[in-house]
Amino acid sequence: MADNRETNFISAVVYLQDDAGKVVPFFAQLCAQLEAHFENYELIAVNDGCADDTVKLLREWADESLQKPLTILNMSLRQGLETAMNAGLDAAIGDFVYEFDSLEMQYDADLVWQAYQKALSGFDVVTACPDRQKLLSRAFYRLFNAFSGSPYRLETDVFRLVSRRAVNRVYAISNQLPYRKAAYAASGLACATLRFHGSAPSRGDARFDKAMDSLALYTDAGYKISLGLSLGMLALTLLALVYTVVIWVVGTPVTGWTTTMLVLSAGLAGMFFILTIAVKYLNLLVRLTFKKQNYLIEGIEKLQK
Repeated sequence: MADNRETNFISAVVYLQDDAGKVVPFFAQLCAQLEAHFENYELIAVNDGCADDTVKLLREWADESLQKPLTILNMSLRQGLETAMNAGLDAAIGDFVYEFDSLEMQYDADLVWQAYQKALSGFDVVTACPDRQKLLSRAFYRLFNAFSGSPYRLETDVFRLVSRRAVNRVYAISNQLPYRKAAYAASGLACATLRFHGSAPSRGDARFDKAMDSLALYTDAGYKISLGLSLGMLALTLLALVYTVVIWVVGTPVTGWTTTMLVLSAGLAGMFFILTIAVKYLNLLVRLTFKKQNYLIEGIEKLQK
């Protein structure tokens, strides 16, 4: 009987953090999907300092049930989701790479295969997103999308599938990705979203720092807000300067008040003017050293007779 499974090599990178009760059911469902649709695949489990029996249970299950290679990356200490998953991506060699940040499969397992089918239709990044979003997450992504300049809108996701071209593209920009989904969205490659009924699992690690990093590196939010505040303070200082001159001309200010106000207003105006210039240069520095390549190309077509 002919084997109709896909020949592309698939990598699945899975984040582990004290998931003893979930690790075996998750890997069993994942492997069932991969085995049914792909001839060759590898599993990469990133152990981010698990303190329970997660890794032990995974090894026992692999010894009994797994036929394909499993790599377990044991981080030296707990380093957080993004750093640990960067290590997993470095180890992955697949033509396509699945990224699973959580072992809570609150979606139909067939969505894994659907993501691959969607990728074959011309997308380098396919994300699986729930139709219910938490209030804080929705507010953050609305802010991010407003300043990102990307046609692809970020939102809460549960896993993603990325092509080798997408992985190579984002690592060409930076060898360390502080926030992977933002890096993929800023890569200029075609992105798509698959939706399912449900919500994303709560994440145990703090996401605030990553959110702030992503706003600074992948959007103009920090620059525009800082520039707006600097220009606003500069305008207020100049108004204070004008007010001081008007009082000196038409009023009877206290001795020494005019001189003091002129010096303070001029000094503050100069400081905020310099701050405005500094913010602009910092924004340019981020763009040149990290944020983007010189240009972004989604794809190249060559037509010839």
